[in-house]
Amino acid sequence: MTLAIRIESASPSARLCLAGSLDYQTTADFVGAVAEVLHRHPAPARLRLDLSGLTFCDSAGLAGLLLVHRRTSQAGVSLHLDHRPQFLDRILDITGTFEHLVTSAPAGEDSPGETGVR
Repeated sequence: MTLAIRIESASPSARLCLAGSLDYQTTADFVGAVAEVLHRHPAPARLRLDLSGLTFCDSAGLAGLLLVHRRTSQAGVSLHLDHRPQFLDRILDITGTFEHLVTSAPAGEDSPGETGVR
């Protein structure tokens, strides 16, 4: 399976657009791309993950999302999971990680319908 990752930067935010499968074979690339963004100077205040192109996520992908959440939290960077596919919300709900990863962002920070991780 493959995962395409496109990084877009516009201070004070960065966006990673994911397309394809977030799985055992691709999670390391995803986590590496996030690390690259977090190590930029200056580091972004917000990291947005555009998940509209995500087609699959397995347990390794979920572990990668949790690791990214931990790293962004440690760096003081706000993480947002934008345009989540329904199947991802279901995985997060079934595994009990929805409340951990997805919260409503303060007014004015996201466009309508988008939620993020604080």
